Amino acid sequence: MLATVTDWLWSYVLIVALLAVGIRLTVTARFVQIRLFKDMFKGLASGFSATDKGLSSFQSLVVSVAGRVGGGNIAGVAVAITLGGPGALFWMWLIALIGMATSLFECALAQLYKQSDGSETYRGGPAYFMHFGLGWRVMPVIYSGLLLITVGFGFNAVQTYSVTNSIESAFAIPTWQSGIVLTAAMAIILFGGIRRLAAVSQVIVPVMVTGYFALAVGILIANISEVPAALALIFKSAFGLEQMVGGGVAAAIMQGARRGLFSNEAGLGTIPNVAATADVEHPISQGLVQSLSVFIDTIVLCTCTALIILLSSAYQPDAINPQGVVLTQLAVAEQIGGWGESLVSIFLVLFATTTIAYNCYLGENSIAYFANRPAWAIPAFRIAVLVMIAWASVQDLGTVFSSSDLTMALLAITNLLALWYLAPVGMKLLRDYESQLRGGVSPVFKRETLPDEKIDEGSWS
Repeated sequence: MLATVTDWLWSYVLIVALLAVGIRLTVTARFVQIRLFKDMFKGLASGFSATDKGLSSFQSLVVSVAGRVGGGNIAGVAVAITLGGPGALFWMWLIALIGMATSLFECALAQLYKQSDGSETYRGGPAYFMHFGLGWRVMPVIYSGLLLITVGFGFNAVQTYSVTNSIESAFAIPTWQSGIVLTAAMAIILFGGIRRLAAVSQVIVPVMVTGYFALAVGILIANISEVPAALALIFKSAFGLEQMVGGGVAAAIMQGARRGLFSNEAGLGTIPNVAATADVEHPISQGLVQSLSVFIDTIVLCTCTALIILLSSAYQPDAINPQGVVLTQLAVAEQIGGWGESLVSIFLVLFATTTIAYNCYLGENSIAYFANRPAWAIPAFRIAVLVMIAWASVQDLGTVFSSSDLTMALLAITNLLALWYLAPVGMKLLRDYESQLRGGVSPVFKRETLPDEKIDEGSWS
């Protein structure tokens, strides 16, 4: 029943909503994700250290990459290929390209409507731009509840499942044992807050992303003559006549969209919660930085994983293949030797640890939206997450991913609805940003630019 409801939402509601919002933003903004691609890197020039008001653009980027880069890049891609065929990667690319515009505007709006919480950071996200940008009262509450369930429980269950099964495959350690260790480790990490997460991510994320990318590039270079055939297989599986007749294209689209959204989270509304914590000069500059994060996640890292799998004999079309992360591990091991399986497992542990911590911050941010929350709310949430981690370590693939897909669909639909209505405000922000660029000045946002909007005085002058 869970799978049936999830499939219906994805087939008839969410894919249409993702494409409708993404295409509208892309076309209206004249393909901003392509036109201003170079400016995405310029947005990182604001520095690497937090200010007394919030995180730097770079810190915000690495925290968002810490959240995006994880089981979705290593295990999620394998699931997409296993269930939807190689053509699923093409649809992951398409969702990511459109999602770059979606992420840009959802993060820019989170910046615009962020609130100073009186401490050394800001808080914001879809619940805030629903409340202050649209004047909604009920929908922000629904969104916050869905965010709490999706990232705190659904996403963390997927990360835990991927890690514990990876460790079992690589080191023959039972999943329940690694689950206990992971639960204990996360119990220590969860009490650090966004600044500690940013400080850790600033060191770990560049190392793990660069290391995994270097591993992938090395494998691709060693098999360079076979890469064109692998790419051709992706396009053939996405559009081939045989796949269309057999329903393979539909499966590829479905799995590509699901795993693409799970991996890069563009349109889901999770990343804006982190984007809002940055102290930047203009909301669009942070939107551009977060758009770059989508590119890194899906166009670069997911493609690397997919090609590694397709270049190996670990994946066999029309056969029963290893599930999830195990498929990726076996593909790497075939290329570099048995130690490759252990190496992928180590990468995944690093990826998933930062992602789980990031997910917990998002859950806490959703609780923080409620001004009259009891003092025990956040500690109770942390304990519940630890229970979920222990539970997910001994579950099966179908249960974990179906639960995650359902809550993710509901969360995305809620966020995309708000983005549709706030698109005109996003376009005003973009016009202001680009007009300043054309004038030869570094864009700086002033509250007087949008006098009719409810913008926090403590956040913008």
